[in-house]
Amino acid sequence: MRYFILFAYNGTGYHGSQTQPNGETVQNTMEEAFATILRQPVSLTFAGRTDAGVHAEYMVAHFDFEGTLPANLASRLNNLLPLSIAVRSISPVPELAHARFDATSRTYRYRITTRKDPFTTQTRTRVSPGLDYEAMNRAAVYLIGLQDCSSFCRAHTDVKTMICHIKEAYWEVENEYEATFVITADRFLRNMVRAVVGTLFLIGRGVIPEEQFRDIIDARDRCRAGQSAPAEGLFLTNITYPNNIYHEN
Repeated sequence: MRYFILFAYNGTGYHGSQTQPNGETVQNTMEEAFATILRQPVSLTFAGRTDAGVHAEYMVAHFDFEGTLPANLASRLNNLLPLSIAVRSISPVPELAHARFDATSRTYRYRITTRKDPFTTQTRTRVSPGLDYEAMNRAAVYLIGLQDCSSFCRAHTDVKTMICHIKEAYWEVENEYEATFVITADRFLRNMVRAVVGTLFLIGRGVIPEEQFRDIIDARDRCRAGQSAPAEGLFLTNITYPNNIYHEN
């Protein structure tokens, strides 16, 4: 039987979400906990991947298990997993449901602060005051729609297409110190959000004019965009699925 697991994690200290040859990952850590409790290997398929240091408030993965799962599996996993990973729920889904391919949208939030705060060093990127959020929002409008996002993708990424359907992209100012960039799309390329944010920083600081953002998108050249913003401010915050596949209780 197939199940979807909803969970969250603080990516600080992990070499990304999905298994890789060297370094501890969220997937490795979770699969070890599953194997300990269920006494057999369990393979998780994540809805997407996050880079080292990136967080997820809302991540989904699927796994298959023959037999009956313990009724308190989520609780037992949480007792075994480190504080950096929290299981929210485990739900049965149709046999062919796929955590990655059936997702219809994903939302990321990039959080920044202009003040030194010992309690947000792992979850907000500290920037210099004075960013022009209005200019950055005017530039972000160019992202909306069906876009070739090659200018914001890490080089030599093995994907079939660079096209992403971006549904929303905007900055929201929370208070005099903190702001968040919100972006929703059907899919994201590797390092895409951090590259977008890093480029918007250039506009917010007046380094390049906001109209140049359109030219950067059209260039389809990673060298034209700005440096990637640091990882600690980035969060995956939502993933949506058709109701007939998965509906969170």
